[in-house]
Amino acid sequence: MAHPDGGAHDARSGDHDRVVAALERAVELSARGLGRVSPNPAVGCVILDAEGHMAGEGWHARPGGPHAEVVALDGARTPSSAAGGTAVVTLEPCPHTGRTGPCTQALLKAGISRVVYAVADPLHEGGGEVLQQAGVEVHGPGSDLVPAEFTQSAAFVNEPWLTAQRTSRPHVTWKFAATLDGRSAAADGTSRWITGDEVRADVHQLRDSVDAVLIGAGTQRTDDPQLTVRPAPQDGRQPLRVILDPSGTTAPGSRVLDAAAPTLLVLGTDAPEPDAPDRVQIARVPKAMKEAGGLDLDSVLATLYARDVRSILLEGGPSLAGSFLAAGLVDRVVAYLAPALLGAGPAALADAGVATIAGTHRLEPIDVTTLGPDIRLIARPTRRTDR
Repeated sequence: MAHPDGGAHDARSGDHDRVVAALERAVELSARGLGRVSPNPAVGCVILDAEGHMAGEGWHARPGGPHAEVVALDGARTPSSAAGGTAVVTLEPCPHTGRTGPCTQALLKAGISRVVYAVADPLHEGGGEVLQQAGVEVHGPGSDLVPAEFTQSAAFVNEPWLTAQRTSRPHVTWKFAATLDGRSAAADGTSRWITGDEVRADVHQLRDSVDAVLIGAGTQRTDDPQLTVRPAPQDGRQPLRVILDPSGTTAPGSRVLDAAAPTLLVLGTDAPEPDAPDRVQIARVPKAMKEAGGLDLDSVLATLYARDVRSILLEGGPSLAGSFLAAGLVDRVVAYLAPALLGAGPAALADAGVATIAGTHRLEPIDVTTLGPDIRLIARPTRRTDR
């Protein structure tokens, strides 16, 4: 015998499933803006009509361009298909006017009756409240319609922007490849190829998702990397190449100075003028007090933040990585581990300010994935017990 409210239960269950599916799609859409929207957040939006069917979708594609909600509304099947429907957004709709109008007003004008968002906006609070006061049903993080895993996944996509809002500096991801015994190269210095083709393809996708790729002068001299996304993205966009060069030693013919991508040389205040093409940007910062010849990393990050850089991929050598870790400036670690052993050769990480076990840089694993024969570990540093 059927339960007397079975039809209503099925309807509620179906509505929940449709909203959750829309959340999953919105998170996927939001990631398309990574590396392209700074200093703005990456946001995705799905519009469901009054019957719960997908009516439109969109994502924020460029700073100064329309926000995800407006793109999704503009792409709706018909101008009226959003009326009485639901807007599912990865970030709380903004109530302020900047380079574009407030998303809350766009949603109200379209006749949206319900808004579901995965992450609260720490910069422009109050969008949900504005919508509620206008009679819109609003569901945010922690509600029945927003499972915790979607808040986590939406926040993970926008972690660089959220970090920048909290710290006023760019989010830093340290990427490295090593054997299982932590070697980044053999004893003779050779390192190609510790990991396989699948890892190299993943690294290029990682570069494509950030605003800037950063190395030190030592890595530049030793490897002469180009630091570009290959193959080039369809939109032609390349991340900013940042070289920390305290003494101005980058050679004129270095690949990072070519025209394939924009380049910023960060020099010490007393370094000579570089012999570089006019297209290469120059910045000067003070040297660090505790590092012989090194640059002050807080000043480096402040300089990049002022240039609207919100996400950095640190691809430098073991010494630079150690300096960032010791300073507490690494927000995410992406480790590519090859099932191989060398027993000798350079380590992936140099001195990172750890003197005792109590000072260990502990990591919280976020994801472990197999890429061909290799393993990719994504982790987030936790607070050290001695800090």
